[in-house]
Amino acid sequence: MAIFQFAEHSPLSPAEAWRRLTEWERHGDSVPFTRVTVRTPPPTDVGTLFVARTALGPAGFDDAMEVVEWRPPRGAAPGRCRLEKRGSYVTGWAEFQVREAITGSTVSWHEDLRVRGLPGFFDGVLSAAGRVMFRRVVRRLTGGGSTGRG
Repeated sequence: MAIFQFAEHSPLSPAEAWRRLTEWERHGDSVPFTRVTVRTPPPTDVGTLFVARTALGPAGFDDAMEVVEWRPPRGAAPGRCRLEKRGSYVTGWAEFQVREAITGSTVSWHEDLRVRGLPGFFDGVLSAAGRVMFRRVVRRLTGGGSTGRG
């Protein structure tokens, strides 16, 4: 299992950062060779299903996810979203929080990423790659920059 976390500052309000982070299809714009398709009708809530399909030509895999916790930010209360990975190849969970900062907001991401059949020897590499990739997603979607943590 590859566990990673990080936090990013965003100049956006918590509500706007949340809105952008939960436009699931846009995540694929920042992940190479990946397209995200939402399988349930809007709006997003507990039970929303979506799939990130990563492929190069005919070779690829699906990262199927389900929203299991959905609590948008309200006033000073932070927002929290938790996803369970339901795929046959990629499993684990991801969660993020969006909270108010002195200017803008802070996005905290925490993920447990598992790839079936991948030996534990690769956990460190997978964790580092996941941190880099998802930090890039958060930065691109929210116009953020590092908080210096994680």
